[in-house]
Amino acid sequence: MTSKAFQDYYPDEFAHCYGCGRLNENGLQIKSYWDGDESVCLFTPEPHFTGGFPGNMYGGLIASLIDCHGAGTASAAKIRELGLSMGEKPSSRFVTASLKVDFIKPTPMGKVIELRGKVTEIKERKVIVNITVSADNLVCAKGEVVMVQIPEKPGN
Repeated sequence: MTSKAFQDYYPDEFAHCYGCGRLNENGLQIKSYWDGDESVCLFTPEPHFTGGFPGNMYGGLIASLIDCHGAGTASAAKIRELGLSMGEKPSSRFVTASLKVDFIKPTPMGKVIELRGKVTEIKERKVIVNITVSADNLVCAKGEVVMVQIPEKPGN
């Protein structure tokens, strides 16, 4: 993995997201990287992210992690599709058009959570990413995000 995450390349005006914005000091500030053809993000939930069952993560947080990791993966995949490396061209930002999450089993607190993304489709402004959420090598959730690229200029 490289030292700079996908999210580190977001333009400042798009770097305030609660989940992935590097400029949101109160946010999660997740970091995503390439690992071969997959994207990976490691996240350790803090105790206040407990869900309805003690010792397990809040489902909304799992959905947020899938969403933000998917957005970062879409941005990096678009750069990669152009034959470029991150930083060679300003990163495009993506927003969520669709988010589907299947909760397979409870996701434990106090463990490193690994998100792995696989790009399944890239079109002109659309990228689809399938993501698994694992703890201790056990898949706890699966998600699919459809991400749409924000126009470079407002009104486009």
